[in-house]
Amino acid sequence: MKKQNFVSLLLGVIGGVLFGLGMCMCLLEEWNAFRPGLILGCAGLLVLLILLIVHRKMAGKPAVVINGKILGKVLFAALGALTLGVGMCMVMVWEGLLVPGVLVGLVGILLLLCLIPLCKGLH
Repeated sequence: MKKQNFVSLLLGVIGGVLFGLGMCMCLLEEWNAFRPGLILGCAGLLVLLILLIVHRKMAGKPAVVINGKILGKVLFAALGALTLGVGMCMVMVWEGLLVPGVLVGLVGILLLLCLIPLCKGLH
């Protein structure tokens, strides 16, 4: 395994676990840990941002350039992820919204699937 891949794997796992655990701490009322969860989730996002910078540097690629096209794709991805998350909340947290939650979740999945041709293009 190349050093670049190992570092990416390590930072990705650490960032993903920190972010996921932080979000669980924020969203599960039984844990009573909103503020520490918010801090842990932000730390996970910071590690994932560091991963992006380190990975591009080790690959010899230039820094990320943010333009309107990339920003549109990121916003579209966020919309799809939020729609999927709302659908999951409707199914698992809010009572009596099983069928509408599944439908909203499917819309979120379709939005995320639309990212593939949007990012890769149709060949």
